[in-house]
Parts: sequence; structure tokens; C-alpha cells
Amino acid sequence: MKSKIRILIAKPGLDGHDRGAKYIARALRDAGYEIIYTGIRQSPEAIAKAAIQEDVDFVGLSLLSGAHNELFPEIVRLLREGGGADIIVFGGGVIPENDIPGLKEKGVEAVFTPGAPIQDVIDFIEANRTRMEGKS
Repeated sequence: MKSKIRILIAKPGLDGHDRGAKYIARALRDAGYEIIYTGIRQSPEAIAKAAIQEDVDFVGLSLLSGAHNELFPEIVRLLREGGGADIIVFGGGVIPENDIPGLKEKGVEAVFTPGAPIQDVIDFIEANRTRMEGKS
């Protein structure tokens, strides 16, 4: 039997808009994943610490404020330094297409922009399931 995938959904920085993050959290929960939602205005340190403590498989970051180029890579760095190098990070929000390659180079494995179907997120998670199943 496959273990339930655990996903932390977080809103880094000062962005107070959480409609998209709540939508993703609810949709992924409805799809059978275990979801931990940290709420708005979280520091990169708090997000990384929570992800490691909760032993999640994925961290989904949502940002509309434009600080994604700084905050997303910082969370990846903190995860790697804190013992969470095996946690897969994905992001979403209002992120210009031109910024996506740089985010991927810095360890954000997927970026979902507004209008992306929830099935795309689920497909990404399922495509990476085997990486988590090897985790111990």
C-alpha cells in the first residue's frame, strides 16, 4: 500500500492574498493528499522548519507579491541546509514566464501560473511519487 503523500502549502513573505493557496490546498486534499497549510505571511525559515518537522514530501509555495525570485530559492536553500534536501518544492502564483527558468535552476521543480489546471499539479506530484517512496 502506498503511503499518503504529505504536502505543505505556504505563503512566504508579506503577500496577504491566499485564495489561490487555499484553493490548491483544498483541491489536493480532495485528491487524497495530506495537506498542511501554514497560512499567510510566513518567513522562509518558518516554512522550511515546518516542512522538515512535518516530514513532508512536497512544499507548494504561492506568491503574488513579486518576491518569488528571492523567497522561493531561499526556502529551497534552507530546506537543503536543514536536512530536507529530499523535499520537492513547487510554486505558483503570478510569476512571469521569464522568471521560471531561473527558479528551476535554483531548485524549484515546477511552477504553475494562474489558470493552470489542478490536474497539472496532481500529475506533477504523481510523476514524482516514486522519489518519495524511496525516502526513509
